[in-house]
Amino acid sequence: MGEEISNKQILLKDYVNGFPKESDMELKISSMKLKVPEDSNTVLVKNLYLSCDPYMRPRMKKTEGSYTDSFTPGSPIVGFGVAKVVDSAHPKFKKDELVWGITGWEEYSVIKAPETLFKIHNTDVPLSYYTGILGMPGITAYGGFYELCSPKKGETVYVSAASGAVGQLVGQFAKLVGCYVVGSAGSEEKVELLKNKFGFDEAFNYKEEQDLSAALKRYFPDGIDIYFENVGGKMLDAVLLNMRIHGRIAVCGMISQYNLEQNEGVHNLFCLISKRLRMQGFLAVDYFPLYKKFVEMVTPHIKEGKVKYVEDIAEGIESAPGALVGLFSGRNVGKQVVLVARE
Repeated sequence: MGEEISNKQILLKDYVNGFPKESDMELKISSMKLKVPEDSNTVLVKNLYLSCDPYMRPRMKKTEGSYTDSFTPGSPIVGFGVAKVVDSAHPKFKKDELVWGITGWEEYSVIKAPETLFKIHNTDVPLSYYTGILGMPGITAYGGFYELCSPKKGETVYVSAASGAVGQLVGQFAKLVGCYVVGSAGSEEKVELLKNKFGFDEAFNYKEEQDLSAALKRYFPDGIDIYFENVGGKMLDAVLLNMRIHGRIAVCGMISQYNLEQNEGVHNLFCLISKRLRMQGFLAVDYFPLYKKFVEMVTPHIKEGKVKYVEDIAEGIESAPGALVGLFSGRNVGKQVVLVARE
């Protein structure tokens, strides 16, 4: 029946209102067998890396009508991760294969829908990249920028939350196209990273700007063609005033709103009409069918050093709650990852 082992898990205690705290989660040690039933079509994996992502915050509260279900209090948190197959009752997966996809915040997980997993074929790059540049954030940046915004050489691009898992890639993709790119972030360290590591033309610390619209006017005197939206709220309002006619806005996230009891309103939506803007939301899963095309595009750029990626890696599953909470105070620098175990 398989060896029985202990399994550390990170559980959500209860639904969270306001700013999340580490104490909203707890570490539990359970036991499980390293074997799945032969007729179950399931896969047992050993989790190697877990991904901390802003979209996980809305899942910590009870929501209805959202694109993704709320977490279940008393159960392990779930999210994207990188794992190694320990046992498989699914014909497409074999022992010792590496995969990425949705898994539990625990040392070992039984994946009940393994068809949602992606196999990892290229191990010439760090495995942690499959939580980021070669995983969900990568395909998010690729789909939202290339497919939704249809960028052209010479256009002006603004990226908010630009040093995060998705933003750092959007800016570099824009430079590959030949665009003028400006990003904003929440510290001088991150601003320097945008300019010196990722090659943004300009960057600024939004926390030091009294008037966001005036700041954008300073960097985009002729307006913004493409805005990659990660923040929402007052930032979106300021951007709308500075968009050029026929500009495009890809709405990826709104991290400024996730911890609010009452979301902020947006006041300048008339600009969508007067400037003939196209503003569209999207999800990473919309572009999963393009994953192979994306990997073929980005992998050579990674190996040639044309696209760089910065990670912030917390060690041990015990560090996962603090790593996740830190996203919402901007504590992380780059993509936040939790190292659970080495292969």
